[in-house]
Amino acid sequence: MSGEFLDRFLKEYYAECEEHLVLIRRALLSLEDSVGRARPDAAVTEELFRSFHSIKGISAMVEHRESEMLAHEMESYLRAVREGHVRLATAGVETLIEGTRVLEQALAAHRTSHPQPDTAPVVSALQALIGDASSPGALTSPPDAETGATWKCLFTPSSALVARGVNVDVVRSRIRTHGEIVRAAPLIGEGGAIAFEFYFNGTPNAATLQEWAADGMACTALELAPAPGGAGLPADLPVRDREPAGLSSGHYVRVDLSRLDDLMRMIGDLVIMRARLVDALASVEAHVPSGAWRALQETTSGIERQLRELREGVMRVRLVPVGEIFRRMPFVVRDIARDTGRRVRVDVTGQETQIDKFLVERMMDPALHLVRNAIAHGIEGVDERIAAGKPPEGTLQLAASASGEVATIEIGDDGRGIDAERVIARARERGLAVPAVVDDAALLDLICAPGFSTREESDRTSGRGFGMAVVRRTVQDLGGSLRLWTEAGRGTRFTIQLPLTLAITDALLARVGPQTFAVPQAAVREVIEVEEAAVRRLEEGEVTAYRGMALPLVRLSTRLALESAGLARVHVFVIGNGAAAVGLVVDRIVGQREIVVRSTVDPLIRVSGVAGATDLGDGRVVLILDAAALALPGRGAATARAATA
Repeated sequence: MSGEFLDRFLKEYYAECEEHLVLIRRALLSLEDSVGRARPDAAVTEELFRSFHSIKGISAMVEHRESEMLAHEMESYLRAVREGHVRLATAGVETLIEGTRVLEQALAAHRTSHPQPDTAPVVSALQALIGDASSPGALTSPPDAETGATWKCLFTPSSALVARGVNVDVVRSRIRTHGEIVRAAPLIGEGGAIAFEFYFNGTPNAATLQEWAADGMACTALELAPAPGGAGLPADLPVRDREPAGLSSGHYVRVDLSRLDDLMRMIGDLVIMRARLVDALASVEAHVPSGAWRALQETTSGIERQLRELREGVMRVRLVPVGEIFRRMPFVVRDIARDTGRRVRVDVTGQETQIDKFLVERMMDPALHLVRNAIAHGIEGVDERIAAGKPPEGTLQLAASASGEVATIEIGDDGRGIDAERVIARARERGLAVPAVVDDAALLDLICAPGFSTREESDRTSGRGFGMAVVRRTVQDLGGSLRLWTEAGRGTRFTIQLPLTLAITDALLARVGPQTFAVPQAAVREVIEVEEAAVRRLEEGEVTAYRGMALPLVRLSTRLALESAGLARVHVFVIGNGAAAVGLVVDRIVGQREIVVRSTVDPLIRVSGVAGATDLGDGRVVLILDAAALALPGRGAATARAATA
């Protein structure tokens, strides 16, 4: 029982530390603007101080000494800066950034039971920055009246208290309501019994103390040692905000993502059952009186509406800001720019755009690859930029937006652009097929070839070979698409389009010969109807007129080696935008339906162009097509033919 309790407590510890680290990363970037000022930005300094203070406290509770000591030293430095004993300098910000990085490594090592990183260099650097302004008292000294605490509270958890909803988080929240926690630590008693000791500064009244005592909280008043100058508050407590805070931690519930996955699967089963109910009702319509039939229709419509609201509600719970990806990038840019001697400014927009948490986690590494590439291959050095008539400082653009059920992430730079001739020459050296006309789409195909690179030697910033292959494969595995725009002397931009969620989506059902397929609606820009007489042969392909331009056509029957119905008029899915648009030809669109996506994860049956399968509710299982992959030119039918075998 105690082991399960500790496991849950550690999960809460890691989650809370990550929340504080997100705030720390954002605040550190703002802190640089205060370098050299006598008084740095108070709001930013306080946010950093509170976050490090909180990490120190909860790390002490789980006895993670490395994180506790490191957070304490960074907190001490910020206190010295806040109180004016030390002037904030660039070296101080650099040390805080390095300390945050080591703190992340220490937490990751603790979570995976790996050896802890060496924190001594950062601790020594922080202590050197503080100098004589360091706060008295060692962290390892036992908490007593000298800490400035006015109360000591001992909480002993039990099964009965847990059943009533009283746990260590509730206790910590109660204490924070009436004061500020100075120190907290777990205690191990006889037989492995666990208790938690809190020292806090506050003024709980008698009624509150009596209520706490009934919930296993034994509180004792301490004698407060007066500080120099008569101040009664401890020096290491953060200043309280004058304005009321926003939502407290009690307004949030941390939920394991696997539980949301289970809930989404159950909703998916309900979607399938509703489809079966609709089909079953349609088969008995002729045998039901009209009045009763209308009542059944109203009921099924209500179920459909409420089920869609339930699905959308669960999806909203899974959505997180794409800023979780972007917030790490300025630190990466900072390090690489410093190593390469470049000057780079990061321009971030749309970081509040929300996508599925799973997508955020999977896109972290691909986004990192693209950012590294922008600096290693794109943005020029200072002298080269000045010679080209550009500002000495390059710009890296990170942008995100959402439209309908599609999220778009753009990573671009104002550098030299991709050298197409060099890419083509290297592709020919490697024996890759190079088309007669190399546009941006063809250029993307070349640089995404596995192992392709224009660099003779690899370094810590390069990666536009194997890394680009990984980027494209990851995006396609997530049901998205990757596009490229580049122009010599002006820069490069990669555009990633992803579905907002992967579990349940709206799809168009299309028929090709005897087969029915599902195409996610988010991947389709437009549906048009085309007469076969309007289709023209052009070299080895087919095109048709579309909005004043020629639209290349790809026949799904050809890609899947199926017999076409040979209709005089066919339907075409328009995939992509502008000059990159491609039409995917099917015999007929037979309907629209909400489908449950069952991805194919077994590598032995995964096929390019097939995203998964779904149950239509009538017992039929149909394939879900990756329209973007099928519309790509140059892909043979061999692999796609396996999908229908």
